[in-house]
Amino acid sequence: MSKFIQVSYTPSMDYAQAWEKQKEIVRGVDTGEQEEHLLLLQHPPTYTIGSQRHPEHLLWNEEELAKRGITLFQIDRGGDITYHGPGQLVGYPILLLDAAKGIDPHRYLRTLEQVIIDYLAEQGIEAGRKEEYTGVWIGDLKIAAIGIKFNKCRHRKGFVTSHGFAFNISSGIQNEGFSGIVPCGIEQYGVTSLEDITGRTFTVEQVAQEILLHFMRHFEYAQPEEPLSL
Repeated sequence: MSKFIQVSYTPSMDYAQAWEKQKEIVRGVDTGEQEEHLLLLQHPPTYTIGSQRHPEHLLWNEEELAKRGITLFQIDRGGDITYHGPGQLVGYPILLLDAAKGIDPHRYLRTLEQVIIDYLAEQGIEAGRKEEYTGVWIGDLKIAAIGIKFNKCRHRKGFVTSHGFAFNISSGIQNEGFSGIVPCGIEQYGVTSLEDITGRTFTVEQVAQEILLHFMRHFEYAQPEEPLSL
């Protein structure tokens, strides 16, 4: 029997608001008062620094960040520094991982990657993983970053996931906010986007609609009867 999940898409949401919304839903899923939820959205220009805490991977000072209108957050997910901004599809799956069914954080992360890999295959793009690194790669270029947190339940046996993936869609995004950081702390490789790889034009909304089907299939949720409300 298929499970059900609530899905929403927001064209632009401040990072602070999205972070608080995630925490609220995590609490609700833990208590059983809310359904599991997939937040799909875009952020205004934002840098987030994960639990690895390498401030030296931020290359711009406060004055430059202010000039460029980029906000900075130190947050509670795993990983290093990354960029979020317009033209990037961000997905925050807030899912209950039931201890009775076995919790495999590695499998969860790999399944998130596979959602994007399968979507790219549908677009005629061969993508995959790179040894020692998370995320989705096309050769030596990262097209999607992944950083997650497993929140220990207080009312159930298990964990609730938060944070998630950032999938670069628009052409040239790697020359915008990514130029002010060492993305994910990886100096020897670069980043790319869906439009740069294909030479075609996509909207973030279009990709959200299409990738949702892969997410539902891999995580065994019931497929939506109607298109995602945008």
